[in-house]
Amino acid sequence: MLGKMWPRWAGWPESLAMRKLAAACEVFSCTQLTHQRPAFGINSVEDGGRTVSVHEEVADQTPFCTLLHFCKETNAPQPRILVVAPMSGHFATLLRGTVSTLLRDHDVYITDWHNARDVALSDGRFGFDEYVAHLIRFIEEIGPGTHLLAVCQPTVAALVAVSLMAAEKHPAQPSSMTLMAGPIDTRINPTAVNHLAKSKPIDWFEKNLVSTVPGRYAGSQRLVYPGFLQLTAFMNMNLERHMKAFQNLYNYLVEGEDEKADTIKNFYAEYFAMSDLAAEFYLETVQSVFQDHALPLGEMQALGRTIEPAAIRRTALFTVEGEKDDICAVGQTVAAQDMCSGIRPYMKSHHVQTGVGHYGVFNGRRWDNEIYPRLRDFIHSHHQQ
Repeated sequence: MLGKMWPRWAGWPESLAMRKLAAACEVFSCTQLTHQRPAFGINSVEDGGRTVSVHEEVADQTPFCTLLHFCKETNAPQPRILVVAPMSGHFATLLRGTVSTLLRDHDVYITDWHNARDVALSDGRFGFDEYVAHLIRFIEEIGPGTHLLAVCQPTVAALVAVSLMAAEKHPAQPSSMTLMAGPIDTRINPTAVNHLAKSKPIDWFEKNLVSTVPGRYAGSQRLVYPGFLQLTAFMNMNLERHMKAFQNLYNYLVEGEDEKADTIKNFYAEYFAMSDLAAEFYLETVQSVFQDHALPLGEMQALGRTIEPAAIRRTALFTVEGEKDDICAVGQTVAAQDMCSGIRPYMKSHHVQTGVGHYGVFNGRRWDNEIYPRLRDFIHSHHQQ
Protein backbone atom coordinates (compact mmCIF):
# COMPACT_ATOMS: atom_id res chain seq x y z
CA MET A 1 0.00 0.00 0.00
CA LEU A 2 2.62 2.50 1.10
CA GLY A 3 4.92 1.24 -1.60
CA LYS A 4 2.52 2.73 -4.13
CA MET A 5 2.89 6.13 -2.52
CA TRP A 6 6.67 5.93 -2.15
CA PRO A 7 7.92 3.65 -4.98
CA ARG A 8 11.45 2.37 -4.61
CA TRP A 9 12.33 3.44 -8.12
CA ALA A 10 11.57 7.06 -7.23
CA GLY A 11 14.67 7.12 -5.10
CA TRP A 12 12.91 7.57 -1.81
CA PRO A 13 14.34 5.44 1.00
CA GLU A 14 11.71 3.22 2.63
CA SER A 15 12.63 4.45 6.08
CA LEU A 16 10.43 4.56 9.17
CA ALA A 17 10.23 8.34 8.85
CA MET A 18 8.94 8.10 5.29
CA ARG A 19 6.44 5.41 6.26
CA LYS A 20 5.13 7.66 9.04
CA LEU A 21 4.79 10.58 6.64
CA ALA A 22 3.01 8.44 4.06
CA ALA A 23 0.70 7.04 6.74
CA ALA A 24 -0.16 10.53 7.96
CA CYS A 25 -0.99 11.63 4.41
CA GLU A 26 -3.20 8.59 3.86
CA VAL A 27 -5.06 9.09 7.14
CA PHE A 28 -5.69 12.71 6.18
CA SER A 29 -7.02 11.65 2.77
CA CYS A 30 -9.51 9.33 4.50
CA THR A 31 -11.23 12.25 6.24
CA GLN A 32 -12.69 13.70 3.04
CA LEU A 33 -16.46 14.13 2.94
CA THR A 34 -18.34 13.26 -0.24
CA HIS A 35 -21.87 13.27 -1.64
CA GLN A 36 -21.01 10.38 -3.94
CA ARG A 37 -23.11 7.28 -3.26
CA PRO A 38 -20.82 4.24 -2.88
CA ALA A 39 -21.67 1.01 -4.67
CA PHE A 40 -23.12 -1.94 -2.78
CA GLY A 41 -20.63 -4.16 -4.59
CA ILE A 42 -22.33 -7.43 -3.62
CA ASN A 43 -21.46 -9.70 -6.54
CA SER A 44 -21.87 -13.11 -4.93
CA VAL A 45 -23.11 -14.75 -1.75
CA GLU A 46 -23.00 -18.15 -0.07
CA ASP A 47 -26.41 -19.81 -0.41
CA GLY A 48 -27.03 -23.38 0.68
CA GLY A 49 -23.35 -24.24 0.73
CA ARG A 50 -22.58 -22.90 -2.73
CA THR A 51 -21.57 -19.54 -4.16
CA VAL A 52 -24.22 -17.84 -6.29
CA SER A 53 -23.85 -14.62 -8.25
CA VAL A 54 -25.83 -11.50 -7.37
CA HIS A 55 -26.86 -8.57 -9.54
CA GLU A 56 -28.96 -5.48 -8.87
CA GLU A 57 -32.24 -4.63 -10.57
CA VAL A 58 -34.54 -1.64 -10.16
CA ALA A 59 -37.91 -3.01 -9.05
CA ASP A 60 -39.57 0.41 -8.72
CA GLN A 61 -38.48 4.03 -8.66
CA THR A 62 -39.71 7.48 -7.71
CA PRO A 63 -37.85 10.81 -7.75
CA PHE A 64 -36.98 10.22 -4.09
CA CYS A 65 -36.16 6.52 -3.89
CA THR A 66 -35.20 3.42 -5.83
CA LEU A 67 -36.55 0.04 -4.76
CA LEU A 68 -33.44 -2.02 -5.37
CA HIS A 69 -33.67 -5.79 -5.81
CA PHE A 70 -30.63 -8.01 -5.22
CA CYS A 71 -31.27 -10.85 -7.66
CA LYS A 72 -29.56 -14.17 -6.97
CA GLU A 73 -28.84 -16.69 -9.69
CA THR A 74 -30.93 -19.39 -8.07
CA ASN A 75 -34.31 -20.95 -8.73
CA ALA A 76 -35.01 -21.80 -5.09
CA PRO A 77 -37.90 -19.68 -3.75
CA GLN A 78 -36.97 -17.81 -0.56
CA PRO A 79 -38.79 -15.36 1.73
CA ARG A 80 -38.88 -11.88 0.22
CA ILE A 81 -37.65 -9.21 2.60
CA LEU A 82 -37.80 -5.42 2.26
CA VAL A 83 -35.01 -3.67 4.14
CA VAL A 84 -36.03 -0.12 5.04
CA ALA A 85 -32.83 1.90 5.21
CA PRO A 86 -32.59 5.02 7.37
CA MET A 87 -32.77 8.46 5.80
CA SER A 88 -30.38 10.00 8.29
CA GLY A 89 -27.44 11.54 6.47
CA HIS A 90 -25.96 8.36 4.96
CA PHE A 91 -26.78 6.31 1.90
CA ALA A 92 -28.48 2.91 2.04
CA THR A 93 -25.09 1.35 1.29
CA LEU A 94 -24.31 1.76 4.99
CA LEU A 95 -26.36 -1.45 5.30
CA ARG A 96 -24.15 -3.37 2.87
CA GLY A 97 -23.19 -5.89 5.56
CA THR A 98 -26.81 -6.30 6.63
CA VAL A 99 -27.91 -7.01 3.07
CA SER A 100 -25.02 -9.37 2.39
CA THR A 101 -25.93 -11.48 5.41
CA LEU A 102 -29.66 -11.50 4.65
CA LEU A 103 -28.96 -12.70 1.10
CA ARG A 104 -27.82 -16.08 2.41
CA ASP A 105 -31.41 -17.16 3.02
CA HIS A 106 -33.67 -14.47 1.56
CA ASP A 107 -34.74 -12.62 -1.57
CA VAL A 108 -33.70 -9.09 -0.60
CA TYR A 109 -34.98 -5.64 -1.58
CA ILE A 110 -33.89 -2.30 -0.09
CA THR A 111 -35.09 1.31 -0.08
CA ASP A 112 -32.23 3.16 -1.77
CA TRP A 113 -33.14 6.74 -0.81
CA HIS A 114 -31.91 9.47 -3.13
CA ASN A 115 -29.89 12.48 -2.01
CA ALA A 116 -32.48 15.27 -1.60
CA ARG A 117 -29.90 17.69 -2.98
CA ASP A 118 -30.32 16.01 -6.36
CA VAL A 119 -34.15 15.88 -6.49
CA ALA A 120 -35.75 18.69 -8.50
CA LEU A 121 -38.02 21.07 -6.59
CA SER A 122 -40.72 20.38 -9.20
CA ASP A 123 -40.90 16.77 -7.95
CA GLY A 124 -42.75 18.05 -4.90
CA ARG A 125 -42.38 17.76 -1.15
CA PHE A 126 -41.11 14.79 0.79
CA GLY A 127 -42.32 14.60 4.35
CA PHE A 128 -43.28 11.84 6.76
CA ASP A 129 -46.50 11.10 4.84
CA GLU A 130 -44.58 10.65 1.61
CA TYR A 131 -42.12 8.35 3.35
CA VAL A 132 -44.94 6.13 4.64
CA ALA A 133 -46.62 6.17 1.22
CA HIS A 134 -43.36 4.97 -0.35
CA LEU A 135 -43.19 2.02 2.05
CA ILE A 136 -46.76 0.96 1.30
CA ARG A 137 -46.12 1.29 -2.43
CA PHE A 138 -42.98 -0.83 -2.23
CA ILE A 139 -44.66 -3.51 -0.12
CA GLU A 140 -47.43 -3.66 -2.72
CA GLU A 141 -44.83 -3.94 -5.48
CA ILE A 142 -43.08 -6.88 -3.82
CA GLY A 143 -46.43 -8.47 -3.05
CA PRO A 144 -48.24 -10.46 -0.34
CA GLY A 145 -46.00 -12.44 1.99
CA THR A 146 -43.31 -9.76 2.16
CA HIS A 147 -41.23 -9.51 5.34
CA LEU A 148 -40.36 -5.99 6.50
CA LEU A 149 -37.11 -5.09 8.27
CA ALA A 150 -36.57 -1.49 9.38
CA VAL A 151 -33.26 -0.27 10.81
CA CYS A 152 -33.18 2.59 13.32
CA GLN A 153 -35.00 5.78 12.28
CA PRO A 154 -37.54 4.20 9.85
CA THR A 155 -38.88 1.78 12.46
CA VAL A 156 -41.52 4.42 13.23
CA ALA A 157 -42.55 4.84 9.58
CA ALA A 158 -42.56 1.06 9.11
CA LEU A 159 -44.87 0.55 12.09
CA VAL A 160 -47.12 3.35 10.82
CA ALA A 161 -47.27 1.86 7.31
CA VAL A 162 -48.17 -1.61 8.57
CA SER A 163 -50.75 -0.14 10.96
CA LEU A 164 -52.44 1.66 8.07
CA MET A 165 -52.41 -1.47 5.91
CA ALA A 166 -53.89 -3.51 8.77
CA ALA A 167 -56.65 -0.96 9.40
CA GLU A 168 -57.58 -1.14 5.72
CA LYS A 169 -57.30 -4.96 5.68
CA HIS A 170 -54.85 -4.57 2.83
CA PRO A 171 -54.19 -7.89 1.04
CA ALA A 172 -50.43 -7.21 0.96
CA GLN A 173 -49.96 -6.83 4.73
CA PRO A 174 -46.43 -8.09 5.54
CA SER A 175 -46.04 -11.56 7.01
CA SER A 176 -43.58 -10.20 9.56
CA MET A 177 -42.10 -6.90 10.69
CA THR A 178 -38.68 -6.62 12.31
CA LEU A 179 -37.84 -3.35 14.07
CA MET A 180 -34.16 -2.92 14.91
CA ALA A 181 -32.73 -0.27 17.26
CA GLY A 182 -35.42 2.31 16.52
CA PRO A 183 -36.97 5.30 18.35
CA ILE A 184 -40.49 3.94 18.84
CA ASP A 185 -40.82 5.59 22.27
CA THR A 186 -37.98 7.97 23.13
CA ARG A 187 -39.42 8.79 26.54
CA ILE A 188 -37.85 5.52 27.70
CA ASN A 189 -34.18 5.77 28.75
CA PRO A 190 -33.62 9.00 26.77
CA THR A 191 -30.19 9.32 25.14
CA ALA A 192 -28.14 12.42 24.30
CA VAL A 193 -29.82 12.43 20.88
CA ASN A 194 -33.25 12.45 22.52
CA HIS A 195 -32.31 15.24 24.94
CA LEU A 196 -30.94 17.35 22.08
CA ALA A 197 -34.15 16.96 20.08
CA LYS A 198 -36.20 18.23 23.03
CA SER A 199 -33.81 20.99 24.06
CA LYS A 200 -35.00 23.46 21.42
CA PRO A 201 -38.36 24.32 19.83
CA ILE A 202 -38.92 23.05 16.29
CA ASP A 203 -38.55 26.62 14.96
CA TRP A 204 -34.95 26.61 16.18
CA PHE A 205 -34.18 23.48 14.16
CA GLU A 206 -35.74 25.02 11.06
CA LYS A 207 -33.89 28.31 11.45
CA ASN A 208 -30.47 26.91 12.32
CA LEU A 209 -30.21 23.50 10.64
CA VAL A 210 -32.10 23.82 7.36
CA SER A 211 -30.38 25.09 4.22
CA THR A 212 -31.34 25.85 0.62
CA VAL A 213 -29.75 23.75 -2.12
CA PRO A 214 -27.48 25.96 -4.30
CA GLY A 215 -28.27 26.57 -7.96
CA ARG A 216 -25.58 24.25 -9.33
CA TYR A 217 -27.43 21.11 -8.18
CA ALA A 218 -30.52 19.41 -9.61
CA GLY A 219 -32.41 20.12 -6.39
CA SER A 220 -31.78 23.85 -6.58
CA GLN A 221 -33.89 25.83 -4.06
CA ARG A 222 -35.08 22.70 -2.25
CA LEU A 223 -34.88 23.02 1.54
CA VAL A 224 -32.72 20.30 3.09
CA TYR A 225 -31.11 19.22 6.33
CA PRO A 226 -27.49 18.84 5.17
CA GLY A 227 -25.95 15.42 5.69
CA PHE A 228 -22.73 16.89 7.04
CA LEU A 229 -24.62 18.30 10.03
CA GLN A 230 -25.99 14.87 10.89
CA LEU A 231 -22.53 13.36 10.42
CA THR A 232 -21.00 16.00 12.70
CA ALA A 233 -23.57 15.22 15.39
CA PHE A 234 -22.86 11.49 15.19
CA MET A 235 -19.09 12.08 15.24
CA ASN A 236 -19.28 14.33 18.29
CA MET A 237 -21.26 11.70 20.21
CA ASN A 238 -18.36 9.25 19.95
CA LEU A 239 -15.42 11.50 19.18
CA GLU A 240 -13.02 9.51 21.35
CA ARG A 241 -13.89 6.30 19.52
CA HIS A 242 -13.34 7.91 16.10
CA MET A 243 -10.03 9.45 17.19
CA LYS A 244 -8.91 6.02 18.40
CA ALA A 245 -9.91 4.47 15.06
CA PHE A 246 -7.80 6.96 13.11
CA GLN A 247 -4.88 6.41 15.50
CA ASN A 248 -5.18 2.68 14.84
CA LEU A 249 -5.33 3.32 11.10
CA TYR A 250 -2.11 5.33 11.28
CA ASN A 251 -0.36 2.60 13.28
CA TYR A 252 -1.53 -0.16 10.92
CA LEU A 253 -0.26 1.78 7.91
CA VAL A 254 3.14 2.36 9.50
CA GLU A 255 3.39 -1.31 10.51
CA GLY A 256 2.29 -2.57 7.09
CA GLU A 257 -0.90 -4.20 8.45
CA ASP A 258 -2.73 -3.57 5.19
CA GLU A 259 -5.76 -5.77 5.84
CA LYS A 260 -6.52 -4.15 9.19
CA ALA A 261 -5.95 -0.70 7.70
CA ASP A 262 -8.29 -1.44 4.79
CA THR A 263 -11.08 -2.43 7.18
CA ILE A 264 -10.96 0.99 8.84
CA LYS A 265 -10.55 2.83 5.53
CA ASN A 266 -13.52 1.06 3.98
CA PHE A 267 -15.72 1.89 6.97
CA TYR A 268 -14.92 5.60 6.84
CA ALA A 269 -15.22 5.77 3.06
CA GLU A 270 -18.84 4.71 3.64
CA TYR A 271 -19.34 6.73 6.81
CA PHE A 272 -18.17 9.98 5.19
CA ALA A 273 -20.47 9.57 2.15
CA MET A 274 -23.25 12.03 3.00
CA SER A 275 -26.81 12.40 1.79
CA ASP A 276 -29.01 15.44 2.47
CA LEU A 277 -32.53 15.00 3.87
CA ALA A 278 -35.63 16.82 2.64
CA ALA A 279 -36.32 19.48 5.27
CA GLU A 280 -40.00 18.52 5.62
CA PHE A 281 -39.14 14.95 6.52
CA TYR A 282 -36.43 15.97 8.98
CA LEU A 283 -38.54 18.56 10.81
CA GLU A 284 -41.68 16.42 10.92
CA THR A 285 -39.68 13.49 12.29
CA VAL A 286 -38.01 15.60 14.98
CA GLN A 287 -41.34 17.05 16.06
CA SER A 288 -43.62 14.00 15.95
CA VAL A 289 -41.16 11.27 17.01
CA PHE A 290 -38.71 13.00 19.36
CA GLN A 291 -40.61 16.00 20.73
CA ASP A 292 -44.31 15.10 20.76
CA HIS A 293 -43.96 11.29 21.14
CA ALA A 294 -47.06 11.11 18.97
CA LEU A 295 -46.96 7.37 18.25
CA PRO A 296 -46.79 6.02 21.84
CA LEU A 297 -49.34 8.62 22.95
CA GLY A 298 -51.81 7.49 20.28
CA GLU A 299 -51.72 10.86 18.53
CA MET A 300 -49.74 10.01 15.39
CA GLN A 301 -51.36 11.11 12.14
CA ALA A 302 -50.31 9.88 8.69
CA LEU A 303 -51.99 10.03 5.30
CA GLY A 304 -55.04 11.60 6.91
CA ARG A 305 -55.61 8.88 9.51
CA THR A 306 -54.87 8.35 13.19
CA ILE A 307 -52.40 5.50 13.58
CA GLU A 308 -53.52 2.50 15.65
CA PRO A 309 -50.81 -0.20 15.94
CA ALA A 310 -53.36 -2.36 17.81
CA ALA A 311 -55.05 -2.90 14.43
CA ILE A 312 -52.15 -5.15 13.37
CA ARG A 313 -53.14 -8.82 13.69
CA ARG A 314 -51.72 -10.71 10.72
CA THR A 315 -48.12 -9.43 10.85
CA ALA A 316 -45.66 -11.10 13.25
CA LEU A 317 -43.41 -8.73 15.22
CA PHE A 318 -39.72 -9.08 16.11
CA THR A 319 -37.88 -6.28 17.94
CA VAL A 320 -34.12 -6.09 18.44
CA GLU A 321 -32.08 -3.80 20.68
CA GLY A 322 -28.40 -3.39 21.53
CA GLU A 323 -27.31 -3.41 25.17
CA LYS A 324 -24.86 -0.50 24.68
CA ASP A 325 -26.87 1.50 22.13
CA ASP A 326 -26.37 5.20 22.90
CA ILE A 327 -28.60 6.40 20.04
CA CYS A 328 -31.76 4.31 20.59
CA ALA A 329 -31.46 2.98 24.12
CA VAL A 330 -32.79 -0.32 25.41
CA GLY A 331 -36.55 -0.07 25.91
CA GLN A 332 -37.29 2.34 23.08
CA THR A 333 -37.83 -0.29 20.38
CA VAL A 334 -39.45 -3.02 22.45
CA ALA A 335 -42.17 -0.47 23.26
CA ALA A 336 -43.71 -1.53 19.94
CA GLN A 337 -44.62 -4.87 21.50
CA ASP A 338 -47.15 -3.29 23.86
CA MET A 339 -48.50 -0.95 21.18
CA CYS A 340 -49.21 -3.92 18.90
CA SER A 341 -51.65 -5.49 21.34
CA GLY A 342 -53.63 -7.14 18.54
CA ILE A 343 -50.78 -9.48 17.62
CA ARG A 344 -51.00 -12.83 19.36
CA PRO A 345 -48.15 -13.63 21.79
CA TYR A 346 -46.82 -16.55 19.72
CA MET A 347 -46.30 -14.12 16.83
CA LYS A 348 -44.09 -11.81 18.90
CA SER A 349 -40.44 -12.00 19.87
CA HIS A 350 -37.82 -9.66 21.33
CA HIS A 351 -34.05 -9.86 21.60
CA VAL A 352 -31.51 -7.67 23.41
CA GLN A 353 -28.02 -8.28 22.09
CA THR A 354 -25.38 -8.01 24.80
CA GLY A 355 -22.14 -6.21 24.16
CA VAL A 356 -23.15 -4.18 21.09
CA GLY A 357 -23.91 -0.54 20.45
CA HIS A 358 -26.14 0.93 17.79
CA TYR A 359 -24.30 -0.23 14.67
CA GLY A 360 -23.57 -3.64 16.14
CA VAL A 361 -27.28 -4.44 16.02
CA PHE A 362 -27.21 -4.68 12.22
CA ASN A 363 -23.55 -5.06 11.31
CA GLY A 364 -20.51 -6.99 12.41
CA ARG A 365 -19.68 -10.31 14.02
CA ARG A 366 -22.50 -10.42 16.57
CA TRP A 367 -25.06 -9.44 13.96
CA ASP A 368 -23.83 -12.29 11.77
CA ASN A 369 -23.48 -14.94 14.47
CA GLU A 370 -26.08 -14.10 17.13
CA ILE A 371 -28.75 -11.71 15.88
CA TYR A 372 -29.16 -12.92 12.31
CA PRO A 373 -29.83 -16.60 13.17
CA ARG A 374 -32.69 -15.49 15.44
CA LEU A 375 -34.05 -13.16 12.78
CA ARG A 376 -33.81 -15.85 10.08
CA ASP A 377 -35.62 -18.39 12.23
CA PHE A 378 -38.34 -15.87 13.12
CA ILE A 379 -38.95 -14.95 9.48
CA HIS A 380 -39.00 -18.54 8.29
CA SER A 381 -41.36 -19.61 11.09
CA HIS A 382 -43.85 -16.91 10.03
CA HIS A 383 -43.38 -17.20 6.29
CA GLN A 384 -46.45 -17.66 4.14
CA GLN A 385 -45.86 -19.10 0.68
